[in-house]
Amino acid sequence: MMRKYPFLTILLLAVSGLLYAQNDYELNTGWKCQPIGKVKAGGDKISQPGYSITGWLDATVPGTVLTTLINNKLEPDPFIGLNNQKIPDIYTVGRDHYTYWFVKNFTEAASKSQDQVWLDLRGVNYSCEIFLNGRKVNERTHYGMYLRQSYNITKYLAANGENRLAILVYPPDPVGNPNGGQGGDGEIARNVTHQYVAGWDWIQPIRDRNTGIWDKVTIHHSGAVRIRNPHIITEVSGTRFPDVPAAQQAPAVLRVSAELENTSTDTIKGSLTYVLDGDTTTATVKLAPGVTREIRLPFHIILHPRLWWPNGYGTQELYHTTLVFGPDAVPLDFGVRELATGWNATTHSAQLTVNGQKIFIKGGNYIVSDELLRLSPERYDAEVRFHRDMNLNLIRVWGGALTERPEFYTACDKYGLLVFQDFWNSGDCNGRWEDPMKKEDQWTRKKYPDDHPLFIRSAADQVKLLRNHPSLAFWCGGNEITPPGDIFAALKDSIIPDLDGTRTFFDYSNSDSMSYNNLGGNGDGPYGIQDIKTFWGHRTYPFNSEIGSVGTGDYESLQRFIPADHLVAPVYRGKGKDGEGTADEIWSYHKYIGYDSSVYAYGPIKDLRDFAEKAQLVNYDQYRALMEGFSAHMWDWYTGTIIWKTQNPWTALRGQMYDYYLDPNACLYGLHNGSEPLHIMYDPVTGMTMIANNTFRTVRDLMMQVRVLDVNGKTLSQSQQFFEVGPTVAKNYLPLGRSLDRLRAKEGIFLSLRLLDINKKVVSDNLYWLPDSNGVFSGLQHMPASAADVTAAQSEKGKITVTLKNPAGSAVAFFNRVSLVDPKTKERLLPVFYSDNYISVLPGESKTVTLDYTPKTGVTPVVSVRGWNLQEKLYPVK
Repeated sequence: MMRKYPFLTILLLAVSGLLYAQNDYELNTGWKCQPIGKVKAGGDKISQPGYSITGWLDATVPGTVLTTLINNKLEPDPFIGLNNQKIPDIYTVGRDHYTYWFVKNFTEAASKSQDQVWLDLRGVNYSCEIFLNGRKVNERTHYGMYLRQSYNITKYLAANGENRLAILVYPPDPVGNPNGGQGGDGEIARNVTHQYVAGWDWIQPIRDRNTGIWDKVTIHHSGAVRIRNPHIITEVSGTRFPDVPAAQQAPAVLRVSAELENTSTDTIKGSLTYVLDGDTTTATVKLAPGVTREIRLPFHIILHPRLWWPNGYGTQELYHTTLVFGPDAVPLDFGVRELATGWNATTHSAQLTVNGQKIFIKGGNYIVSDELLRLSPERYDAEVRFHRDMNLNLIRVWGGALTERPEFYTACDKYGLLVFQDFWNSGDCNGRWEDPMKKEDQWTRKKYPDDHPLFIRSAADQVKLLRNHPSLAFWCGGNEITPPGDIFAALKDSIIPDLDGTRTFFDYSNSDSMSYNNLGGNGDGPYGIQDIKTFWGHRTYPFNSEIGSVGTGDYESLQRFIPADHLVAPVYRGKGKDGEGTADEIWSYHKYIGYDSSVYAYGPIKDLRDFAEKAQLVNYDQYRALMEGFSAHMWDWYTGTIIWKTQNPWTALRGQMYDYYLDPNACLYGLHNGSEPLHIMYDPVTGMTMIANNTFRTVRDLMMQVRVLDVNGKTLSQSQQFFEVGPTVAKNYLPLGRSLDRLRAKEGIFLSLRLLDINKKVVSDNLYWLPDSNGVFSGLQHMPASAADVTAAQSEKGKITVTLKNPAGSAVAFFNRVSLVDPKTKERLLPVFYSDNYISVLPGESKTVTLDYTPKTGVTPVVSVRGWNLQEKLYPVK
């Protein structure tokens, strides 16, 4: 049971955790590789330190074969232009072309005690043979992209400590024909691997199908007993509030268990222990030789819990401790929160509660960080942070990709992004629809993958890997389809309830168990440009797993991957004539989705730069309206929505809030505005002002300010009133429709809506630009030049504040993009996180944007600002 331990014992436990961190290490440098066709020897020879690997390629591990070839300049960057077409496809050249030996020399002395040394591989795609110092480590060939591997290599280590590891990695089999279908001909899904690698409507095929040692390789040290797969459950009773201090919170319950593996021939007695907030919890254990057993420690009462909340609702408090048995120690990182999923009888969809409070889901669909699996904690952190900055609270990890890595989940824990995790099925490859692009019929594809037991083992393993993250909210059987019956039963009836037991499992991503669809269709979409009023007035699926619009970046973004002679503006040829809007082969290859006539409402298109600038206005308006429209109907039409999609793992020209290079576009800031927790907005269908309150408290003593300005900055009308709004509700307030229609008829207007608190601080600021009676932004096309003054100052290392001050009597300083630039190259520094962007400043006012970035040695950045009516200029940072 729990009791206070002496200081010395606590110190020893802390030291044990420190030793864990010091004695475990990754094998992530110094690898060499060679294609199987150039190697005549077998693994028993190659893995001997004396075997010559002179002339072998420097290998990227973790990484893929294609990543290694690109890094060695043997293949071009597939993200640029049509380079991907120059890379041999595995379907054409055969699997041997991408079957490679990977070799790594490392120093590890043979153990002289009961201490054990383990080789852990967190992901190999697709199968492999492993050799160490001339001996085969895995008795049988390993299969499966997601199934972790762990081998006790103590007996294989060299007496002098100089070791060689050799791993032969085979591609998936079959590799699938990338014939232009969703997942190519579908055969890639016969493997337990990701499906997008054979191509999709948003990505081109990945030529080696991501063959390689794609995830971490680690050496782990333990005693005779190894701790495996710890499991953490937190119980938070009742209805909690994030603004209640921890000292006043009711207690929470912590339950911890883990598997213990006794590798010795002796019975071992010991204690499994962790320390939290000065209290030690321990379980006395007796393990028979060679046995692995789950041990449940006594529950621990956290008297004053620091709670974890989703983004927008509260802070993300995290706990850190270490689970110890003898010399083995495993870190435990967790958040205290409790999830529950109910059914909303009004919307007919699932409804999530966290710590007893209902959460309106504002989500984004996410594929994978990088199509070539060049994954890193830094990139994960940046991508998830961008989702936090969009004011979203959920990321769905799409079923044609991965069960995402722990580092991704760590970032989601940090920033408060709930995760909706699909398993590896998709309706396209797995037979939901008849499809002439597929090699086999629906009945055959519905049985994919070929190896059902491998899928089940892999799913169970991934649940154990990820279940301790507080951000993980939902498991899902697959994208738009359930897996085969035996797999589905295993997931739903045993794996999820037995190995997790705390999270909801949805049958598939748009199933009636998640969102009852009585509207017809598949329950997803629509996708692409929509009339702004559609988001507000057209009722769609009550918890939509995929709905979205466009997402092309600005000119600077396009320059990074489109060759100069293809930097031409798309041409819209009218409805039904050219739906994609361009005939340019580069744009088409990068999956451009057309803006149709939307950009022309801002005036004739002069060139690509002009097109891209006007596209940003469309981007902002589309995604602000999307989230406002859903929020306006929360709890009566909807319990949430998930945008398709918020990022791209390569240089695609659709559905993204930031480009592959981590440069945000206006989509991100339209969402940032429309998704804010307390938000004032204008319903273009009813003509009403509305307030959406996504907090758990009634908000009182707020002042609503409404101001209408013409394109010259003259105020045409204004009003204000005090009001209050209840918790988690969207409410109508003030009708504006008829008066606005009259004022905007000639050339359009600006509509400024604000909320101010009792101290006159702005808590929500929303500026609309409304077109004339013909739906054209005619007034914007002859706006006076901006008179805004810009200053930039460094507030602390890595932080810059940029202030735009617009003199009284001037025009609105409209839609200004702030960027941080290298003064020598004139290129943007990436990534940079902006507190807001594409900002507008009314006459007589100022706005300040904070820039957060990682300084680079030798670079003193400058700030670029340009706007709709402001010529771009560089400003020094004071």
